[in-house]
Amino acid sequence: MPNRFFPVILTALLLAACAGGDVTKNLAPVEQHPAGFVEGIDISKYQGDIDWRTVRKAGIRFAFIKATEGGDVLDDRFDENWRAAKAAGVARGAYHFYYFCRTAEDQVKWFIRNVPKDPDALPPVLDMEWNAHSPSCRKRPPRDKVLAEMRVFLEAAERYYGKKPIIYSSVDFHQDVLEGELKEYPFWLRSVAGHPSTKYRSRDWVFWQYTGTGELDGIDGKVDRNVFNGNSAAWKRWLEKQTKDPTPARPPTRP
Repeated sequence: MPNRFFPVILTALLLAACAGGDVTKNLAPVEQHPAGFVEGIDISKYQGDIDWRTVRKAGIRFAFIKATEGGDVLDDRFDENWRAAKAAGVARGAYHFYYFCRTAEDQVKWFIRNVPKDPDALPPVLDMEWNAHSPSCRKRPPRDKVLAEMRVFLEAAERYYGKKPIIYSSVDFHQDVLEGELKEYPFWLRSVAGHPSTKYRSRDWVFWQYTGTGELDGIDGKVDRNVFNGNSAAWKRWLEKQTKDPTPARPPTRP
């Protein structure tokens, strides 16, 4: 699939990028970005066969790969994508899609059972969003209960993998549940209609999912595209912190 992602070069932003600063505050909305950003994707089985080496050559430096959902769903292509991304030199992490009809304890056990503990991997991700179209669970538990359950998952995942997990959120879920909460965790924010600063109040972020309809060499069809909140030098520093001296991990508790 031809890559139709055309960077928009903005002189002021390039100067900021060269200086090593956080330049995402001035990003244009949606698919218009200046040169100097670290680009990534997030994928699941729905992307089908992925040519990871071509993806890497197209400039992708990181990928979040769907691993699990709820307490019993494993993405059909997780193992394949997990191995192939690393072999191609793409930094990768696994994400879990939260299901409101299973306990967080069940879900984190399932995640740990299926996602290898690799010191080179990005931190695990907890994907939190309302799912009104779920065929089996459309619950919206109270805010306090959701936050308590999130902490169960996040703390157990951190104990096992030795890395502080990342929280992914959509705009509506963040407004309903996460506003002002869990500030000790890094965030990955979805905002396809503008910069996160216009959609999320007072929320620092590490990753931004800026489109769900991106195109990329090595992937047929649409793919979610993301940026890291910084330039290549900042990315290198952040990545080194994730892979250096992880805390000892406890063995998983099997369900």
